[in-house]
Amino acid sequence: MTFSTSDLLVKNCEPQTVAMPDAEAQQQLSALDGWHITGNKLVRIFEFQNYYETLAFINAIAYVIHVQDHHPELIVTYNRCSVSFDTHSVNQGKGGLSVNDFICAAKVDAIFQQSFSPT
Repeated sequence: MTFSTSDLLVKNCEPQTVAMPDAEAQQQLSALDGWHITGNKLVRIFEFQNYYETLAFINAIAYVIHVQDHHPELIVTYNRCSVSFDTHSVNQGKGGLSVNDFICAAKVDAIFQQSFSPT
């Protein structure tokens, strides 16, 4: 089932044990801007004016990812933050993508657009 961005924003993460099929993940990608799938990860690189903004973004998304209990891999540099989501519990612990990855990606996007996106 493919969700719209607004659908994803109101959903909350739930335990997942089965990975989303690749075709479904590719369809779901259309609800997100700037994200791509690399291997079994949903990835986006966010760009900022400076290190302070980069760290402020990380602090801003920390609450959401904590509440959702779905934590991404973050790679932080001076003016960039790479965010990579995957679900470790699917495919008998081998990992992959689930709806949780898309839910959190939509929520991270909303924070970026509201607070850090140039107008």
